[in-house]
Order: sequence, then C-alpha cells, then structure tokens
Amino acid sequence: MSAEMKRIMVTGAVGQIGSELTMALREKYGNDNVLATGHKTQPSKTLLESGPFEFINVSKRETFDDLIKKYRIDTIYHMSAILSAAGEKNPKLCWDVNMNGTSNILDAAVDHKLVRVFIPSSIAAFGPETPRLNTPNDTILKPKTMYGVTKVAGELLCDYYVKRFNVDVRGCRYPGIISYETLPGGGTTDYAVAIFFEAVKTKSYTCFLREDSRLPMMYMPDCLKATFDLMEADFSKLKHHSDFNVTAMSFSAGELAAEIKKHIPEFRVAYEPDFRQAIADSWPQSIDDTAAREEWGWKPDYDLTRMTEDMLGVLQKRFEAGTLNY
Repeated sequence: MSAEMKRIMVTGAVGQIGSELTMALREKYGNDNVLATGHKTQPSKTLLESGPFEFINVSKRETFDDLIKKYRIDTIYHMSAILSAAGEKNPKLCWDVNMNGTSNILDAAVDHKLVRVFIPSSIAAFGPETPRLNTPNDTILKPKTMYGVTKVAGELLCDYYVKRFNVDVRGCRYPGIISYETLPGGGTTDYAVAIFFEAVKTKSYTCFLREDSRLPMMYMPDCLKATFDLMEADFSKLKHHSDFNVTAMSFSAGELAAEIKKHIPEFRVAYEPDFRQAIADSWPQSIDDTAAREEWGWKPDYDLTRMTEDMLGVLQKRFEAGTLNY
C-alpha cells in the first residue's frame, strides 16, 4: 500500500469508469479502504458487497465533510459527472453537478488537508477552433457543449487550487473509453461500446455517427493504467496538473466496424447521425499526449486490433453463457 494514499473515496463509482476503477482500487489498497459512492443508480452486487458504499449528492458540500470524517478519507477520485450528450439535454443540471461537485471536492481537499485528488477532464474541453489533428496539450479551449464548458472551467479551477492552496490535484483528458463491464452513461463516444454488444448479440448496429467520424479512444485497462500512473507520479515533475492529454488510438466508426467484421463477417452497420454528430465534429480526430509521456511516463498497451480481440472474446463468452447484459 502507498505510504501516502490509504483511505480512498470514489465518486461516480457506479459509472462506466468509476465502477471498474473502484474494484481496481480495492484490489490494490484493500476493500475496506475504498469507499464507493453514487447518486441514484443502484450499484452492482459485486460493487456493493466488496466494500463500503454510500449514496451522495456531489453538489451538496456537507456530504463530503461527513463522509471524509466518517471514513477518514485522505484521497478522492472524483469520477461523478453529467456527460456530453446527457448534458445537452439538461445543461443546468450538467453545470450544477459538474461544477459544484468539483468545487466542493477542492474545498474539502483544502479544509481536510487531503493527500491527493483526481479530477478528470475530457477531450470535450476542445472545440471547433482547436486543431483537430494531433491536438496539442496546450491549445485553444472553446467547447460548444455544457459538458465541455464545465471541463475547461474545472481544469482552470484545479490549477488555481494547486497554485493558491497547494492542493495536489491531478487529472487527464480522457478520450472515448471502451469497456465491457458497465455501459456508458450518455457520452458522444458511446457508439464504440454499443457496437461491440450489438455485434455479438444481434449481428447488426445502427450508429448515431457518420461512418467517417474519427475520434481518440482508449480501452478500459489503459484508462485505469493512465489514472494510476498519474496518481503515483512524482508531483515535483508535473508541469501540468489536471489537463493531461492521453490517448491510445484513433479510429472512425467505419474502421471499428471493419475490425469487428474480421471476427464476425456477417456483422452489418447502418449510419444514422443524430444530434451527437455535431458534438463529435467539434472534437479532435487525434491528440498529442507528449506531455503525459514526458512528465509521468504514459504509454498505452492496447491498439485497435488488440482491443477488438479482447472485447469480442469476453462478450462472446458471456453471450454463450447467457450472461450478456445489454
């Protein structure tokens, strides 16, 4: 166990990343040392039975004060957020949850002298004025979604708390995250998860983005690796804090479909773009993560080929066993 991080809270622990991050943290630090929290969604049996769980509202500051004291928390992974597509349907809620939640976490970090905080950002922080190819780490940030606005504001707020209050807060700009354990919750890159489930289950999928829509992506094992590596990095070597570009691969919807067809030749995809297409068109096609590689040694393990093989292998076994929940 790390000599620094001993008692951990995860917000958004029922979400796509949070659910797997919580289990990985419990394996690393011990089940009783990792508090999982969520808002309304019922946690899985595995999450609920493996360690402590509490329902919270991240926009209420007093919730954090109570739980930090009750569980003697010294580290927080703040994964709770309203994502891009869901945020456009309810922008006020998106602002309330994302910004007030972040502000409450940072204030709690100051008041309770927390050891370390992780607050992720996203490629949604970029906008149509941002260079779309090999997007630099330090570039124009003018997003056109409320989710993106909250991520840019969150990055700036985190940097302020580092400089003003000496809070050790870290985070990276996640690309689209692909996983098979928990379904995503309202993001523009959700198609890249759903397409795998439908390929195995029905051999057909209707994609809400154009065939040529290319976006940066990452497989969940690499997402967890990036999170752990950044949190364990030497703080003195970090020039950035909560705005690290990280990526593993970039592909279009059509390229992903073609890769799946190598394993399931009968798989068919139709393309019917909806409102999420405009969001995808405002995001980078590929990003430059040199800062993460130089400052804390980031290096992904999965490319499109290896990820596709692993995803389909797991989902096919579950489908045959009758345990594919989608």
